[in-house]
Parts: sequence; structure tokens; C-alpha cells
Amino acid sequence: MAPTTAEVLPRLRAGALARGTAAQLRLLAVAVAVLVVALVTVLTVEVRQEQRGLQLIGRQTAPEVVATSDLYFALNDMDAQLANVLLVGDETTLGFTRAQALDLYQQRRQQVSRDLQQAAAAAADPVTAQSVRDILDALGRYEALAAQTILLDQQTAHAAGQPPAAALDRYRQATDLLATVLLPAARGLTDHHADTLEQTYEDERGRVLTVRAWLIALAVLLVAALAVLQIHLARRFRRMLNIPLAIATVVAVTLGGAAVALTTSVAEHLRGAKKDAFDSILVLNRARAVSYDANADESRYLVDPDRAAQYEQAFLAKTQQLVTLDGATLTTFDARLDDALQAYRRDQRAVGWQGHLGAEFRNITFDGERPAAETALTRFQTYQLDDRRIRRLVQDGKRQQAIAFCTSYAPGDSNYAFDQYDKALVAVIDINQHAFDGSIQAGERELSRWPFVPAAAGAVILTLLLLGLRRRLAEYR
Repeated sequence: MAPTTAEVLPRLRAGALARGTAAQLRLLAVAVAVLVVALVTVLTVEVRQEQRGLQLIGRQTAPEVVATSDLYFALNDMDAQLANVLLVGDETTLGFTRAQALDLYQQRRQQVSRDLQQAAAAAADPVTAQSVRDILDALGRYEALAAQTILLDQQTAHAAGQPPAAALDRYRQATDLLATVLLPAARGLTDHHADTLEQTYEDERGRVLTVRAWLIALAVLLVAALAVLQIHLARRFRRMLNIPLAIATVVAVTLGGAAVALTTSVAEHLRGAKKDAFDSILVLNRARAVSYDANADESRYLVDPDRAAQYEQAFLAKTQQLVTLDGATLTTFDARLDDALQAYRRDQRAVGWQGHLGAEFRNITFDGERPAAETALTRFQTYQLDDRRIRRLVQDGKRQQAIAFCTSYAPGDSNYAFDQYDKALVAVIDINQHAFDGSIQAGERELSRWPFVPAAAGAVILTLLLLGLRRRLAEYR
């Protein structure tokens, strides 16, 4: 006997309902799987990108900036020692001799060579390559003039501060070449690398934060899809909890949370390395280079009386680059700086000066950095006071005493004060360099644990998804 319509219709409705339920389960399962794959893919690619970004900033671009800053500093001290060769002459009672000046000149010359080799090896773009070629060309001309200066100076015995006219003429050509070609090219190379580093940092940190937003969105969608699937199963099968799907949801929440935490941490490591540490490293290296240039101006002031006013003005300009006190002259600078330091000691937020050292005092971040920076500034103040003593001795007709005081490294003399100031600057640089390296290494350590985590977590979620739905779907076959 054929089934009646009343018997067939319920069966058809039940079959349609079953097929609809199975289709819904499969659709939700596919949605979950797609979101898992998307989350895992984005996170895996991002981990690799962040590893490359940290490597690029910490191991390549930042060292290039330091190397070119070091080049600027070494070029300045080369010229300072060349001036000292002429300045001390055959005198051996000044506390500093021609032989010592020549030895320091050769050390700086070798340092320049190493820095240029590093810059040439890292010249990955046309601007850097051309800058290195320009510097090499000008350096060759400078060294030729320097060699002539030294030879002419040694051919004629002379007292301190009385170099042969021919030697002084060659030195003027050399130092003018340094000022007009070599130093601008070296500074331009540093600025180019610094701009590249800044852009790289902005790009990397911006990408990390953008990807973090995508990871949050994907993780939320994945957890929501799992929750909808869990609710759907509960309604259709009268089970309050599907254990595999519940565990998959926990894994998804954990993976999403860990991914967000990782990208947040890496972004902070990048910020700390670049903004807190390297910005100080850069400005302090520039301060060190400018300081050596200013110190060279003291020797130039003494060795070339015809250009004394020019070199005195140059010394003031570089002093203002280091510690900017608007309107201050060499006559008023010391009192103005003392007033600014007294105000600062009353309130450390009152940094009443600009310039390279002003920028550092506005970016003090790490343990020990503030006292180290204060020591550097105090020693800078001492060195400035010694400079005024040199100029007073010259004005009083005591040129020989001024030369002896300027060139001597004995405690209490000017070069000793400069050396102490320079060591204090290096100490502040070292604090920031240690922090920079630490931030880069911390980021690399965190990322080193992640290459296989996303794929493993994704596989677990997909496996749990299959386990949670297999029996339910089997019921509709």
C-alpha cells in the first residue's frame, strides 16, 4: 500500500530540515577554517617581517648611522692634530709634542679609512655610493695637502706657534677643503642614513600596528564564528557544550591574545630602541663630532693669528650647536650657562638650553643616564672656562703659555678637560647603546619562539573543529 500524502510530507520536511542543518554546519565549519587559515597566515608572515625589520634597524641601518657619525668625528680630529703639528713645532716642554700629534693624526687617518670601508660596503643606494666616492676623492686631496704640510713643517725648525709660512699655507688649503667639502659630505652621509633609519622605523612600526589591528579583527571573527557554531549545535542537538569546540575556542582566544601581545611588544621594542635610545645616540655622536671640530678651532686660532677672529667665531658657533643659549657670546656664555644649570638643579624639568645637549636632556630615559649626562654637561662647562683662559692669555701677550695650556693633557690643562668631557659623552652614548641593543635583542628573542606557533595552534583548532563536528554531521548521512 503506497504511503499517503499525510505520511510523506512530514518525512520530506524532516529530510529538508536535516539537509539544511547539515549545510549550515558545513558553512559555519568552512567559515571557521577560513578564519583560522587567515589568522595563521597573517601572523606567520608578520613574525617573519618583524624579524627582518629588527634585523634591518638593529644590525644594518643604525650601525651605518654610527659609522658615518664616527667618520665626521675622526675627520675633525685629523685636522685638529694636523694643526697641533704646526702649533707645537720643535718644543718638547709643552706636555705635548709633534710626535704625539703625528701619532694621533695617523690613528684618526686609519679610523677614517675603516669608517669609509664600512660605508662603502653598506652602500646599497646611489646616494650613499656617490657620497662615499665624493669623500674618497676629497680625502685623497686632503691627505696630499696634509703630507705637504707635515713635510714643510719638519724641514724648518721652529718654536711653538711659529710654523713656516709655506707649511701654514698648505694647512689653510687642507682645513678649507675639510670645511667646505669633506665635512659637509660626511654630514650629508650621516643625515641620509639617519633619514633612512627614521623612515624604516616609521614604516616598520606603522606596519606592526596595522597588522595588529587585522589580527584583532581576525581573532574576534574566529571566536565569534566558533561561538555561533557552539550555539547552533546546542540548539539543534540539545547539548549545552561541545567539548572539542570549547577547547578550540580557548585556543583561538589564546592565540589571538598572544598575537596581539606580541605585536604590541615588538612595536614597543622598536619605539624604545629608536626613540628612547638611538635618537640620543645620534644626537650625542653629533655632539661629539662638533666638539672635536670646536677643539680643532682652538688650535687653528693659535696657529694662524691672521685667521684668529674667523676661528674664534667658528668656535662660538659650534659651542652654540652643542648648548644653544640664544644671543650668548663668548663673553656672556659662561654666566648664561651657569644660570641655566642652577635653574635646572632646582627643577630638572627646566632645561633652559637647546642644541645637541639640550636634545639629550629632553630624552633622558634609562637608569644612570641623567647623572651621566649631567657629568658631561659639567665637564663641558669646565672645558669652556678653559677656552676663555686660552683667549685671555693670548690677549695678554702670553702666547706660549696659551699654547702650552691648550695642548697639554696634564690634569688642570685644557686638553685634559676636553678629554674628560669626551669620555663623559662616550659614557652617555654607551648607556643608550646598551639600551638600544637590549631592545633589539629582546624583540628578537620574543620572535624567535614564534615561527611555528601559529601553524601549530591553527592545526590544533582545525583538528578540534573536525572532532567536534564529525559525529554531528555523520547523523545526516
